[in-house]
Amino acid sequence: MNNPNNDQTSETNWLREFKYIWVIGLVATALIVIVPVVLAVRPEPAPADDPWAGVPKAKPATDHSALLKGPFETGSDVTLACLNCHADAAFEVMQTNHWTWQAPPVEVEWRAEPVSTGKANVLNNFCIGIQSNWTGCTRCHAGYGWDGPDFFATATAEQVDCLVCHDQSGQYVKASAGMPAEGVDLVLAAQSVGRPTRINCGSCHFNGGGGDAVKHGDLDETLYFPDEQLDVHMGRYDFQCVDCHRTDDHNIAGRSISVSVDNANQIACTDCHSATPHADTRVNAHTDTVACQTCHIPAAARREPTKMVWDWSTAGQDWPEDEHKYLKIKGSFIYEGNIVPSYDWYAGTAKRYLLGDPIDPSGVTKINDPIGDITDPQAKIWPFKIHTARQIYDAVNNYLLVPKTVGEGGYWTMFDWDLAAQLGSEQTGLDYSGEYGFTETVMYWPITHMVAPAEQALRCTDCHSANGRLDWGALGYPGDPMQWGGRDTTAVASK
Repeated sequence: MNNPNNDQTSETNWLREFKYIWVIGLVATALIVIVPVVLAVRPEPAPADDPWAGVPKAKPATDHSALLKGPFETGSDVTLACLNCHADAAFEVMQTNHWTWQAPPVEVEWRAEPVSTGKANVLNNFCIGIQSNWTGCTRCHAGYGWDGPDFFATATAEQVDCLVCHDQSGQYVKASAGMPAEGVDLVLAAQSVGRPTRINCGSCHFNGGGGDAVKHGDLDETLYFPDEQLDVHMGRYDFQCVDCHRTDDHNIAGRSISVSVDNANQIACTDCHSATPHADTRVNAHTDTVACQTCHIPAAARREPTKMVWDWSTAGQDWPEDEHKYLKIKGSFIYEGNIVPSYDWYAGTAKRYLLGDPIDPSGVTKINDPIGDITDPQAKIWPFKIHTARQIYDAVNNYLLVPKTVGEGGYWTMFDWDLAAQLGSEQTGLDYSGEYGFTETVMYWPITHMVAPAEQALRCTDCHSANGRLDWGALGYPGDPMQWGGRDTTAVASK
């Protein structure tokens, strides 16, 4: 039988619970009303970092196909047609280092008098120097007809080469003294002109030193159409050179310590990125001491090997030739690919070997020596390609020589070092004793292109480990800063 007392108890409990149902209903109603409102007004997640946000928007290119009809018999004919609308363009170009190949004098801490440097008047340890070799070296000059020392005394606006930077036809090529190569269709080139691309810039800068990938280690023809693994800016986001090397009145931003001794008109990662871009404050703490490039460019010459050693003293032999090992006109080479950079302190400028400076031929001459050390608050640890060479010097006067290599009497024709030294010295104004030898030199080339995706950047143990890539002692530390502490520049900075 059912217990009436149990039935009564159940009814009582149900009544007791029923009186709280209105609370549940109220909460449910509130949720129905409030949740959509919250979802509608809450802030959206911050968008992913847009690399284009720091880049000025380029003006759309003008279609010149109906504006430049031709015919054009010479490159200068094209330039004159350009000047009909762009009246100041040639004048602007002629004020830039891309035209003069020599910067105005600046005061430097390592020289008593102001110093003026550029490709026109300094030597390097690749093809050595332009003086007496104009017709070969000026294939890449942004002008027409630089074939001797008097070019700038007579050069006119119509000798400015507009096409080398603006041609988009893909068939414009320069030859000796910067003249258009035979077979170039000047009408097609003129009608194609537009904003400079990596192909325009790379046609000269990727081939410095006489061939693809020779000089820089971070600039070669693989950057014409790179994937994002090779260069994240150019590959993933399709940056052109002029997006970072921005131009004002045809003056292109950027400096290289291969020729420059000042840090004016320079570009930096912080033109677009924050100086403290990382979520981890421990990583941000490195940016005062370590250049962005050090971590974000873990290797250079990623696809094409670059020249690391050039020995001119072996030239002239009838040995088997290989562009990466030996050429009779140039000597012996060592190329390396996927190189781990060398690291040194660098504050943005370098000491520069100047023509006539004395050397110790038994030692190693630094043609450009990065300025900066552990005590310099402006200096950071930078990655470099270091190129080593054996090149000709005057064995009595003990200074480096610029031999004539190109043209009549040049070494590449006569294979006579004594004659090449004599002819070259007549142009440089250096006294040639009649005795020569070969001495070792080095050049530093900052690595700043071929930026890897963030996930491929160096990790802590790449540097802070027993087999880390940084030589802490050579950099001036007593040991790994993780154990010994970082540098102290406060005393220097306060002076």
